[in-house]
Amino acid sequence: LTVTREKRGVPVVCLISSRVIHPLPPQILLRVQVMVTGPQTIQKAVGANVTLGCSYTLSPSDTGVLDIEWSMARRNTMHSHQTLITYTTGTEYIHDSRALTNGLSFAARDPSLGDASLSIALLSPADSGTYQCKVKKPPGLDMRRVSLVVMAKPSVPKCWVEGGELVGEAVSLRCKSEKGSTPLKYAWWRESADPIPAAAPIPAAATQNSYTGELKISNHAQSFAGTYLCEATNAVGAEHCRVDLKANKPPNRAAVIAGTVVGSLLLIFTGLLYWKLRNRHHYEQESSNEIRYKLQLQHSDNSSKRSQKTPQQHPKNCRPHLPQLS
Repeated sequence: LTVTREKRGVPVVCLISSRVIHPLPPQILLRVQVMVTGPQTIQKAVGANVTLGCSYTLSPSDTGVLDIEWSMARRNTMHSHQTLITYTTGTEYIHDSRALTNGLSFAARDPSLGDASLSIALLSPADSGTYQCKVKKPPGLDMRRVSLVVMAKPSVPKCWVEGGELVGEAVSLRCKSEKGSTPLKYAWWRESADPIPAAAPIPAAATQNSYTGELKISNHAQSFAGTYLCEATNAVGAEHCRVDLKANKPPNRAAVIAGTVVGSLLLIFTGLLYWKLRNRHHYEQESSNEIRYKLQLQHSDNSSKRSQKTPQQHPKNCRPHLPQLS
């Protein structure tokens, strides 16, 4: 319908139309909708508890039996989702034997009221994976997924000093956690002198490596002395250790040189004295052996001479025996 009017000499055209609005066909009506609350990827520490959110709304056209199912596919595997726990006809069913020990359950006392969130207690690395919440109330059906990563917190790190802690020389502070899920990062702070230790910035002349845990001081000074704190962190926790850094005065170089020279001279003198005494002892021993040998030779010569001068002795009144003539 078209109506034309004039207003202040200007024609105005007004269009009037009517349209019959037909109801939407049943196949495009809104069905059950599932909403996962919280982040799509959750990181938790070993031994912690977690709740994987899953809320849903139903449509008046969803008239079938409500069926809620949580399944899980482990990380780095190609296996299909494994059913963990279900809710149907007002009853919960646990399909995975490990759920009895891990405290797997619905977070709400009555999951049929729109909250199908899943609770897992005492997490272990085996709980890492992709979880799927599926809500079905025929003809409606919807699902959402959330990833869970279970990580080990850093172990208490070990702090130590590398270097002589001498003023004017290079020194490094080291920090290392033996256990903990990667990536691990390290950060150094210098504790203040307040009664309650408080973190303070490290000296500007020092450089630190957040991946190796090294705090390097290229030119050590008295101002660097103090207590330092190292913190090892990852996505699920943090631990720290402390170490005391001293600033020792370097020894007097002149005294060190003089001591080295005196020590060397003493060593040389001791060596010469030992060599001389050893040679003297060897000479005296050889002289004694030579004298003993000469005395033995002289005694042997005298004995042989005496044996030559002594006449042959015959018994007295001894006549030669002559044969008798007949």
